[in-house]
Amino acid sequence: MWQSPGGLPAPLPFDPIAEAQRQWRRHWGEDATPSMAAVTSIMRVHQLVMARLNDELKPWELTFARYEALMLLFFSRTGSLPLGKMGARLQVHPTSVTNLIDGLERLGYATRGPHPSDRRTTLASITDRGRVVADEATEALNAMHFGTGRLRSDDLDALTGLLRSMRVEAGDFEGG
Repeated sequence: MWQSPGGLPAPLPFDPIAEAQRQWRRHWGEDATPSMAAVTSIMRVHQLVMARLNDELKPWELTFARYEALMLLFFSRTGSLPLGKMGARLQVHPTSVTNLIDGLERLGYATRGPHPSDRRTTLASITDRGRVVADEATEALNAMHFGTGRLRSDDLDALTGLLRSMRVEAGDFEGG
């Protein structure tokens, strides 16, 4: 099958989610059909946006996950954070943080070292090169509107609000 630049299959001549809706409605009625279609759409848009973002970040050998870790260091007051705190803020397993920092370290965008006052803690720190790359990569992502296409600001705000409501209901963060 032909692959698009983002590694995704070529577009279909029909909307598979609309077809799934039709089939779902026929087999299970109307109650769960909107939920199934919404979740399936969210998952598909996630694939599409991640492919666009990862394509855009290729010049810096970054994935979006590495970019997020780099930006977390970029925005920290001191340019350093304990790996455990990074995992909590990125909402990923500690092993994932280790792998992300391994990649950033290999690229020269971050370093890893002991915490000055707690020998049990490892700190990740952004390098000068990492700061430059964070700026360049962010300019590129901003220019392509983070893969959101031609959606207007008010549509994006509405979408963010809807998704926030789902995150609050799921207990994604406190104070929702």
